[in-house]
Amino acid sequence: MVVETHSIGFVPESERYGHPRRLFTIWFSTNLSLVCLTVGMLGVFAGLSFGWALLALVIGNAIGTLFMAAHSAQGPHLGIPQMIQSRAQFGVLGAALPLLAVVVTYTLYNAANGALVQDAMAATFGLGPVAAPIMFGAGTVLVAFAGYEWIHRLGAVMAVLSGLLFAGTVLILLTQGSGASAPPAPGGFVLAAFIATVTQATAWGLSYGPYVADYSRYLPSTTATARTFWATALGVFLGSTLTMALGAWLAADFPPIASSPGIAIPALFGPFALPARLLIIIGLLLGNVMTLYSAYMASAGVLTGFHRRESMGRGAKLALLAALIAIATMIAIETGGHFEHVFGDMLGIMVYLLVPWSAINLADYYWVRHGRYAVPDMFDLDGQYGRYNRSTLAIYALSILIELPFLQIAAWSGPMAKLIGADIGWLPGLVVPGLLYTWVERRRRAG
Repeated sequence: MVVETHSIGFVPESERYGHPRRLFTIWFSTNLSLVCLTVGMLGVFAGLSFGWALLALVIGNAIGTLFMAAHSAQGPHLGIPQMIQSRAQFGVLGAALPLLAVVVTYTLYNAANGALVQDAMAATFGLGPVAAPIMFGAGTVLVAFAGYEWIHRLGAVMAVLSGLLFAGTVLILLTQGSGASAPPAPGGFVLAAFIATVTQATAWGLSYGPYVADYSRYLPSTTATARTFWATALGVFLGSTLTMALGAWLAADFPPIASSPGIAIPALFGPFALPARLLIIIGLLLGNVMTLYSAYMASAGVLTGFHRRESMGRGAKLALLAALIAIATMIAIETGGHFEHVFGDMLGIMVYLLVPWSAINLADYYWVRHGRYAVPDMFDLDGQYGRYNRSTLAIYALSILIELPFLQIAAWSGPMAKLIGADIGWLPGLVVPGLLYTWVERRRRAG
């Protein structure tokens, strides 16, 4: 196995390669997973009919895709991981704040995958609720340690195989049904559930923002921005919308399957149930690998910022990957039996952490600096970006405070969320920090 040599450092032009179509396969395939399927079920579980749930999912995915694909275009141009580029906005050390938020977010995503894979692992390998996520985590570390090229290769293969699996599921249900005796779930239009479903789908796409450029940074710098954007956008929008639509359909018309998709979907394939379970496991593994790989990037960005370093040794890389997956695995083991009850809240909380960062990063790249950066200074404590950008840190903190009145989770609802009946915190989270940052930075640079 060839292990990637670059980590958070700049990828030289002489080592750039690949075609934008790889972005389509990696983002299409990573969305063909049980976790994405589960997001599609949430609106129906909250009382929406399939039609209303589908509309909410399309709207949310379109919004999330627009912003995450705009981040993807930064990768070929700058040749560094997504979150390292945040040092230009927050300062070399100040970027540790959004970096830590990213680490927490992706650790929770890894926990979600570890919890959801347990049924399929038990049915396939006879592993218990503790051994299953441990073995799953070990496989995740192995592929993430190999790095960029292996992740793209796995994504290309799974784009085909997972696509066939979900297409086969739809075909079987349309032609044969599931044999389930339970009636379809009732549903209609519930405004609060509709808004919540839009938010959850938006959060899904936006949560890719902090690492989407990690998977485009090896492309040649001459790659057209439009090609990078559309290859990424089409992959993530089609993959997430089709998979979530399947989840909503299962929740509405086949509740027994929706209650345990990791077991029920492979069972539809009869004698081919084993390969179907393996594909589900590998599909979850791909998503786990991508989030772990980028959580490592973010963690390395925090640790190396204090020492002016652009890389970590292989031993340190392996140790950091193992530590991150160990935390996620422990969460998966503790919450495996009831993870669906906290998953919707988890997506909502991600919005509050990631959206203000996304708005600031995109505003800086497209409106303030227009893509012009000094990459070496992002690794220099005394460079032009400084150690801390206090105004940006203040805008980021203020934006989170502005979002809080709109927060609605099981434990607490803000006053605006109570008034509206749903969580729309992502709206001020996108608009306020982007406008504030642009205004402040343009004044500072003009002075």
